Amino acid sequence: MEFSAYQTLPEPKLIFEAFSNAQSIHPLRGLKNFGPYSFKLNPISTIKVACIYPQGSYNTIENLINELQSNHIPKERLNYLEEFTGFKNIFRTNVEMVDKQVSIALETNEVFKKDVPPHISLSEAISNAIRDMSKKRFEFDILIIYLPESWSVGFENLPENFDLHDFIKATAAMQNIASQVINDSAIKYKCRCSVMWRLAIAFYVKAGGIPWKLATIDQDSAFIGLSYAMRLNSNTNKFEFTTCCSQVFDSDGTGLEFVAYDAVEIESRQGNNPFLSRGEMLKLMSKSLELYQKKHAGKRPKRIIVHKTTPFTQSEIDGALDAIPSNINLELLQIVQDTNWKGIKYVERSGRRMADYYPLNRGSYVQIGRHEVLLWTQGNVVLNTKNYFKEGKNIPSPLLIRRFTGDSGWDANCQAILGLTKMNWNHDALYDRLPVTLGYARSLATTIKRMNNLINKPYEFRYFI
Repeated sequence: MEFSAYQTLPEPKLIFEAFSNAQSIHPLRGLKNFGPYSFKLNPISTIKVACIYPQGSYNTIENLINELQSNHIPKERLNYLEEFTGFKNIFRTNVEMVDKQVSIALETNEVFKKDVPPHISLSEAISNAIRDMSKKRFEFDILIIYLPESWSVGFENLPENFDLHDFIKATAAMQNIASQVINDSAIKYKCRCSVMWRLAIAFYVKAGGIPWKLATIDQDSAFIGLSYAMRLNSNTNKFEFTTCCSQVFDSDGTGLEFVAYDAVEIESRQGNNPFLSRGEMLKLMSKSLELYQKKHAGKRPKRIIVHKTTPFTQSEIDGALDAIPSNINLELLQIVQDTNWKGIKYVERSGRRMADYYPLNRGSYVQIGRHEVLLWTQGNVVLNTKNYFKEGKNIPSPLLIRRFTGDSGWDANCQAILGLTKMNWNHDALYDRLPVTLGYARSLATTIKRMNNLINKPYEFRYFI
């Protein structure tokens, strides 16, 4: 087969410090040079941290917070990772522990009870402590839950239908508490620079700050990520309850809130993936549009782009079209992560055509059908005039983008997806493989499927990262 020539998009730029329009393709360098996007727009005087911890380990958490005040030199990813020069210097605000009396210490012999499965006993102890902390909600901004290795019997080798991390996130979210789970890997990891960057970005976001935004997407577009989660009835061994979540993003990639609700009408299933009826898709898209308008003083976007990993059925297409007014351009895109495609870059050297030493440039795309395109969100990026391939030594596979409705050019759609791979505020990497629309939606669906009370209302996404 012969395809049309491939295109390569430039690496998306991020925007920092809101009033200066300062831009960089490098998230960590941009934070160091310009400060986070919202530090003048919405100043945070001090980020206050409380914790739930095993009795006798308070100093461990205190030392971790103190590390944020110091400089740390990279010991890994040397061609990407920036020196960490202290939380206040980078984020223009302080982070500190609240009075020790606000936090809660748990006795190990009280956490693990006789004749109770360890994960049940531990989760109950932590959930009770979180509810107690909710009474002090206005005394702190972030709640650390410390899970040491000595408690591993309660969070390792768990039953398939239970995840302690998700349980903690969901329990804290129901109390409107931003939480940070810490384990001993964060305490002992050799590259403290990496740990500090990840922890610092997470703290700033969970306290309500915006570290960076995308600078390359038009301001009249909204992005929606769909993910479904099915609940298994342990008695009947049948899927009887389905939830859906829809994460709504501004055109610059910043998250708003997500909608989670019961989906009663499931038209069909493909494995564990449900497909919604026309009526259910109409409800979900209407809720998403309503949520966007509430955050934008009633203004509607000119363009809505919906991402999900499974195909859109005709009923889902019809339901989405029913919900979205005709004067809004609607794009329904399936993003397939696992494909059999590979791409190798060839160059001319000494009169010979040979495979390059580095993979295809990130942002390369090629159309392979009327409604299909391959997009490489992993690949070579030039940083400081040097080649950088985050994944190391392998041949990256592209994403397959399949369009079910809409008529915008592939260049705009691929540029948006590429940009949204840089909007995960839950780590310090240059990019993810998937756009944040799908990454967050999948994470949220995994969490809400275990918690019956996390449905039929919007939540801020910062409670779940």
